[in-house]
Amino acid sequence: MRKIYNFSAGPAVLPRSVLEQAQEELLDWSGSGMSVTEMSHRGKEFLSIAEDAELTLRSLLGLTKDYEVLFLQGGATAQFSMLPMNLMLDGLPADYVCTGQWSKKAIKEGKKLGSVNVVASSESRNFADIPHIDDWDLSAESSYVHITSNETIGGVEFHNYPDDLPGPLVADMSSHILSKPIDCSKFGLIYAGAQKNIGPAGLTIVIVRRDLIERSAVELPSMFSYAVQAENQSMFNTPPTYAIYMAGLVFKWLEQQGGLAEIERQNINKSSMLYDQIDSTAFYHSPIDKSVRSRMNIPFRIHDESLEGLFLKDAGDSGLLQLKGHRSVGGIRASVYNAMPLEGVEALLGFMRQFEQKHG
Repeated sequence: MRKIYNFSAGPAVLPRSVLEQAQEELLDWSGSGMSVTEMSHRGKEFLSIAEDAELTLRSLLGLTKDYEVLFLQGGATAQFSMLPMNLMLDGLPADYVCTGQWSKKAIKEGKKLGSVNVVASSESRNFADIPHIDDWDLSAESSYVHITSNETIGGVEFHNYPDDLPGPLVADMSSHILSKPIDCSKFGLIYAGAQKNIGPAGLTIVIVRRDLIERSAVELPSMFSYAVQAENQSMFNTPPTYAIYMAGLVFKWLEQQGGLAEIERQNINKSSMLYDQIDSTAFYHSPIDKSVRSRMNIPFRIHDESLEGLFLKDAGDSGLLQLKGHRSVGGIRASVYNAMPLEGVEALLGFMRQFEQKHG
């Protein structure tokens, strides 16, 4: 078979060694005689899988006991609603920074449940940058301050996080969680869909400071209550068992890579190689301000946009898959998550050079 490299924005590429281990264990996990897919979520076998996954994640992120880790369902999109349901306080708005399509969706859902203050937006600049914090029109007091710390579609990323906010900082980190070390103490809550840097679709991770869980109103539907989910160790109902198992394997893989500091070094290297190629020629160009370019999701255009369809076709024929930009913006997008090997980036760079030589 020809070598395939999958640049999908999500569900995304997983480490090959993780897939091979999952394949080996599919019919019989650890001598139990059962597949993880058929285990009881309350049996000792799966409970050990879930516990180990949480402990490894805590170790990777340096999480203290001040934070609860929840393994939930519904994707990050469900958190657009669960977050205000649980954390909005009577009489206090929630502040949101609008930096792309996903923060717009979070704002839309938040407004259905309470008072939302859009403190800054880069929409008038086609989401090509992130508004500087000095320009945020923050509330005097807020229930929380929400950011989308990496915009998968637009390709902008927060490389630093603000301090001294009028409410706890909340971040949708779906598309770059575990791509670099973060100081979790800066955040009241972090949420992330798993299908980009963690594992298969179906799992959503919520990391929430314990004191904020106390805000969850008793009249909330039980499934949507952080307090109920925490009290039941994320097993109020049957959790996404196989996705949790796969996430645990990815967490172990990250440890084997040398942890988040080493994976960040690799991600800086891979993304820099791509941006250097884009910037080195007039044939390609990036629409994103250099100071906030994402390391995970790299959108770019060809100067003659009529060539982009041919680029995508020829790239696919060369084994470089899922490079089409999101339908809302078009163009080309290379998603180079943790599991994308350096060889995949090198293959894309080689193709880009050849394409330019042929059509430039």
